[in-house]
Amino acid sequence: QVGDNGEIKATIGMKEGVTANSKFEVLEPQEKNGKIVYKKEGEVQAIDKKVDLDSIAESNHLSFDELLKELESIVYSGTKININYYINKIMEEDCVADIFQYFMESDTDNMKEALKELGAEYTEDEIRLVRIKFTSELAN
Repeated sequence: QVGDNGEIKATIGMKEGVTANSKFEVLEPQEKNGKIVYKKEGEVQAIDKKVDLDSIAESNHLSFDELLKELESIVYSGTKININYYINKIMEEDCVADIFQYFMESDTDNMKEALKELGAEYTEDEIRLVRIKFTSELAN
């Protein structure tokens, strides 16, 4: 469907032919030579199955940093994702709460600022993972 503002919308549900193993491409519209073309940004599937993020990166020939960039792009485009299963596996609950609270109280979600404030206690990956969680849960 095309909305009044030209935004393309899709509803994903249990339609004919859609199964729990179905994959959905994340496409980003771009203008090229006066026409709208769609660039594939990624796929939504593995996270829904709670696959280890390291395995997702490896199976897609991405570094973990590249995977985090993909996940950041997905949540900043407005798509909600749930990576709590992974965060809870690799981080202590109080650490997650501490980083989450930082983003709740901060005026910005800028990583440089977050690293200045939190970098002595947490890794950049831990901060980015919780920022993805925060953005998905509260900003979308």
